[in-house]
Formats: sequence, structure tokens, C-alpha cells
Amino acid sequence: DLESHLQRCQQLSVTVLTDHQDLNNTELKTILNSTAPQQYRIRAKLRTYKPQKLYQSIKLHCSKCNFLQEVPDGDDFDLILQGSAVTTPNPELHNTSWYDSVMWTTQDQKQRKIAIHFVKHDEMLQQPEDTLLMIEGGTLKEVWKLTKRFKCVIPVRSTEDDLELLDLSAPFLLQGNIKYYGCKQCSTPKPIKSLSSIAAEQRPSWEPTEIAQVLGIEPLQYVFIMKFTLVDGTGALNAYLFDY
Repeated sequence: DLESHLQRCQQLSVTVLTDHQDLNNTELKTILNSTAPQQYRIRAKLRTYKPQKLYQSIKLHCSKCNFLQEVPDGDDFDLILQGSAVTTPNPELHNTSWYDSVMWTTQDQKQRKIAIHFVKHDEMLQQPEDTLLMIEGGTLKEVWKLTKRFKCVIPVRSTEDDLELLDLSAPFLLQGNIKYYGCKQCSTPKPIKSLSSIAAEQRPSWEPTEIAQVLGIEPLQYVFIMKFTLVDGTGALNAYLFDY
């Protein structure tokens, strides 16, 4: 567990942070006055590290434009779903050549209209564990229920001509308990009918990268980031950990 490991590091008076046994120790002051890139061996104390909570280290990163953002929480997604539920599913977009549709009205006071579109392969529905479906008008709870049973879930809404993705603040795809997000700056979302090209493949795998590509989405990747401040009495150096 990284958090307890970092706490142990802080308790030690001196921590060897890099290996490089063939190099002599270099003072941080010297490193700060040098031009990069160089390779050094240091002995230093870990003064601080950020963030303090491990879960706060997880961010979303676009490898194309280098944009870095916080991972949205469930409340943000729920609000977007509620906003999209105001638009009633368009019956003219139901039951096409590549998906079958089911629509019903909820029994609660709001009487929401929910539509689920099950993507077909060779004019047949696949097994649930291999199925991609699209949902309109669902709540966060309903979406998560579907992800437990079906391979892929895409939240959508109706336009006059086609189904479309929600705002890119919402995940463009859910698979199991993983939410996949797209970069707002680098994505150019295409109509949902673009997915029919994957459905027509011999064995549709519904891989997130392929789904993103046909939908014009530049996917964001989950990254792990931490900042360490190191001191040795001659200076303070910030070290960053960045990994997928």
C-alpha cells in the first residue's frame, strides 16, 4: 500500500531514492543549478508528498493534447443523465437494421420514458456478456444495473435524425465498473450509427479503443500522479511520478 510506504519513508531520517550505485551522491543544490537531462544519485529526506489521499492521485489525461483533469464523480454523471432524460426518446429511431429497441414508462411520479437499444450481430442478439446496448432516459442506478449484466453500455439521447452521445463530461462508454471518458478538445463525436460498422464485423469484440475510434472520440487515459518534495540541507527538489 503506497500510502503506508510513504509514511514509512517520512519516518526514516534518510531515504535512498534512486539506485545508480556507480554514481557518487550529488547535492540537490548542484542538481538545481544544472541543465537537464542528467543522471544523478541523491540521498535526501522526503519532506512532503501530494496528494495526501491515494485516490486523489488518479487523474484523466489526453495523450494527444496533454490535457489533465480530475476524474468526475458519480453526482456529475447523475446530473447529466437527469438532464438528458428531459428529452423523450424518439420512436422513429427505434428498431433499425442493426439494433432492436425496447421502451417503457417508469411507474414513479415522474413517469420517465426509458429506451434501451440492443445492438444486433448478423440480425441476431448476442449473449448478454457480449452485448453492447444504448440507453436513453436512465438514471445512474439503472445504468449501473445494466453494466453488471451486459458487456458495454453507452448512454445516448435522441435527435431528429439519429441517436447521439451525451455531453463529453459524461462517460461515452461503461464496461463493468470502468467509465471511459473522451477529450472535449480533441474529440469530434460522430452519430451513433457509426457503430453499425463494428456490428457488421465477423466477431464484434466491442473494444473501448475501437468504439472510441468509430465514434470520433479521443479517449482519456487514467493516470497516476504524485509530487514529492525532497530536501538534503542544500536545497529542495520537486520530483513527480506520472504513470498509466
